[in-house]
Amino acid sequence: MDLNVFWFVTLGVLLTGYAILDGFDLGVGALHLFARGDDGRRTLMNSIGPVWDGNEVWLVTFGGALFAAFPIAYATAFSGFYLAFMLLLVALVFRAVAMEFRGKRQSRAWRSCWDVAFSLSSAVAALLFGVAAGNMLRGLPIGADTEFQGRFLDLLNPFSLLTGVMTRALFASHGAAYLYLKTEGDLQRAARGWFWRAWAAFVALYAAASVAAFSGAVPSSGKFAEYPWGWAVVALTIVAIANTARAMSKGAALSAFISSCCTIGGLVFLLAFALFPNLVPSTLDPARNSLTIYSAASSPKTLAIMRNIVFMGMPLVLIYTAAVYRVFRGKVKIGKYSY
Repeated sequence: MDLNVFWFVTLGVLLTGYAILDGFDLGVGALHLFARGDDGRRTLMNSIGPVWDGNEVWLVTFGGALFAAFPIAYATAFSGFYLAFMLLLVALVFRAVAMEFRGKRQSRAWRSCWDVAFSLSSAVAALLFGVAAGNMLRGLPIGADTEFQGRFLDLLNPFSLLTGVMTRALFASHGAAYLYLKTEGDLQRAARGWFWRAWAAFVALYAAASVAAFSGAVPSSGKFAEYPWGWAVVALTIVAIANTARAMSKGAALSAFISSCCTIGGLVFLLAFALFPNLVPSTLDPARNSLTIYSAASSPKTLAIMRNIVFMGMPLVLIYTAAVYRVFRGKVKIGKYSY
């Protein structure tokens, strides 16, 4: 595996880790307002309280890795999505502030205000991630100077909005599966109901997005004819989607959550499959203007040095993540130091 492919795979691993881990806490946040009573909403916040900030480290690491390995793609993507990224940062900041501020006063109005901020910002963040993925699949208007030639409203096209709403539903079902694993009693039964509604919406939207993609919305969908093994990943992803529902119907909480994680992993893999070897496909002149893992890369020496850092740092991240989830395993309990 050459260095450029190694870094493409590394970015895929980081994006998968982020989508799985922060996906469920964005989903929990989006479901927050459906919980009844103050104790129910506190339980939802405390289910992700010990892990949400660690989950977002994967996004920061992804951004840093993209900047180090493919600086031209980093610059083009961040300039093209500038306003969208600012909205995303506002949403992520409001999520954090809402969690910390909500419990500082007993006022019902105060807590309701932060409940809305927490839930709305979580839903907006999930939507924006899906919109970004949809635009990457479609391609962006990138000129020969590697500059983004469009406007913000161009990003809000029908296909990208469809993938955005699909991602929102996927994260909601993922978050509900996590809540079913972490809660008990009436709240667990409510989480099961939330899961079925979100899962049904995701399946319908996934089918619609797939039809749109193969109807011409995604130029790279023709890759399946060139690399038919990609259909195996599609089949495995569908199996994971179906098994999530099967496990939930049997009350197998851990199996349902693991299958939901596999669903997200499969979808990220398909995103990478559609893009490779591109990082930022161009709709203006795909052959010349698209930024690939070779045309947008840093020098071979930089890639080699950063690869060594990955070999040293990634095991530590994995060990830390595993340790945190082991320490905070089990059902959520509201205590003195809870949110």
